[in-house]
Amino acid sequence: MPDWIQTGINHYQKQLPASFNFELITIDTQKRKGKNIEQIKTLEGELLIKATQGSNLVIAFDEKGKQHSTKGIAKNMENWQQNGDNVALLIGGADGLSDGVKKHAQTLWGLSSLTLPHSMARLLAVEQIYRAHSLLTNHPYHRE
Repeated sequence: MPDWIQTGINHYQKQLPASFNFELITIDTQKRKGKNIEQIKTLEGELLIKATQGSNLVIAFDEKGKQHSTKGIAKNMENWQQNGDNVALLIGGADGLSDGVKKHAQTLWGLSSLTLPHSMARLLAVEQIYRAHSLLTNHPYHRE
């Protein structure tokens, strides 16, 4: 991952209060040698599903998922906090998500209709979590 992406992720993570209990878990990409794309997606999918243990709500980012505004994400986060939900947001690897991961998720969200590199999608997701949290805490960050 480029340093500037990790710097951006670190920046937004530091802006979230410790009580927010945000954790970024990265799984290892699977070696491509001797495997086809479906095998890679399946192996990565198994690791992603395993990483969601303890979460009662799993949301996977997928190009065909429903897109939300920042205000919509904030409303979802508010509901999660009120319900005490432990939410896992999943971003697939370079080849996307396996069908197993999509079935495991309770819902699919679209991050953008643009094709984004995995690292950029991660940065964008973390930034939107921060921005939605800012809205919920009346921080003067959001611009319409």
